[in-house]
Amino acid sequence: MRSRHRPVMLMACMLALLAISATACSAPTGSAGAGSAGSAGSAGGTGPAGSVGSDAPEGWREGGWRDWDASDWAREAAAFFNPVIEGLWLPGRMLQGTSPDRPVDGNFEDAGVSDPEPEPVAARPVPVSYRDSAPVVGKLFFDTPEGPSVCSATVVSDPASPGASNLVWTAGHCVHAGAKGGWFRNIVFVPSYNDKGLSSEELIGVGKSELSPFGIWWADWAQTSPQWISEGTPSGGSGSPFDFAVLHVKKPAGSDYASLEETVGGASRVMFDAPSATKIAGMSLWGYPAAPPFDGERMFSCQGRPGRLSVRDDQPSLFRVGCTMTGGSSGGGWFIEDAQGQPALVSNTSIGPSAQTWLAGPYLGAGAKAIYDAVSDKFA
Repeated sequence: MRSRHRPVMLMACMLALLAISATACSAPTGSAGAGSAGSAGSAGGTGPAGSVGSDAPEGWREGGWRDWDASDWAREAAAFFNPVIEGLWLPGRMLQGTSPDRPVDGNFEDAGVSDPEPEPVAARPVPVSYRDSAPVVGKLFFDTPEGPSVCSATVVSDPASPGASNLVWTAGHCVHAGAKGGWFRNIVFVPSYNDKGLSSEELIGVGKSELSPFGIWWADWAQTSPQWISEGTPSGGSGSPFDFAVLHVKKPAGSDYASLEETVGGASRVMFDAPSATKIAGMSLWGYPAAPPFDGERMFSCQGRPGRLSVRDDQPSLFRVGCTMTGGSSGGGWFIEDAQGQPALVSNTSIGPSAQTWLAGPYLGAGAKAIYDAVSDKFA
């Protein structure tokens, strides 16, 4: 069982590195830790570790999962299905992953409550190693009809398993296609992806231990909002106020890891019903931007004062922060400092414009908490 906890030292380090004001945002460390490489894991209900269970359609492992015919594409909330395919996410395939995000453009200022568009804030590279700088942050890999795709995600605490969480927070559009599609496939979480921050050129030919220092964690359950499933679109912003999801993951097969939280050394608290954007002095955004000028291989962060963005006057306004991160950062956590001086997740990246000047993420209220509690209770 591997876990290392150094919360006090690393929290102080992150506050020093990333403070932007007297009430600055903190880095999403939770606690800090380190581990070593693992291999692809197994998903609950899918048979022996590293195999496809009896509930998988015949031929799924041999390539049947590549059939995206609408009549067979699982869509409803209860139909999530993610059998493990051992050896699928090898380094070469990970490096092929592209962002599924589509920029949103249009005038949102006339709908609901929106603040003036923020000035762009240049994304800054996160110091390596990531397992020390931001151990709760990682990269999400999954397959869509267009091929291997990527998002960002965060290890979050589990109220049913204090100190031993296997929960991951990301965007709804990173796991489900929304109104005109279904659940994406082969969803895995890689904490501290590319821990040393190597460039695309330096990563050519590297092994699993370089890209996935804590192994590959397959999702055995995912849940997103009913609004995202019914309204979500790949462009235009529809469904973005409800664009969040929670995953439960299983440890890599054959590893001696305990829970995900114990393996990486921490998990972020999720703050529901956070203060209004008008009352937050600073917020930090984290992720692996993959669309140009970024390559998706390195972690970046933006920090700034949030404003509000409304896409529909009958739905909650989103948080909006000036940031130059691009597609691939979707699903990455947004953090503020709580009353105890600790970072708490209050949103995730959902949408941004083609000009790459800002990002917006949903306000996490009662609906988001219901999804979170449901996933926690399912594995309690």
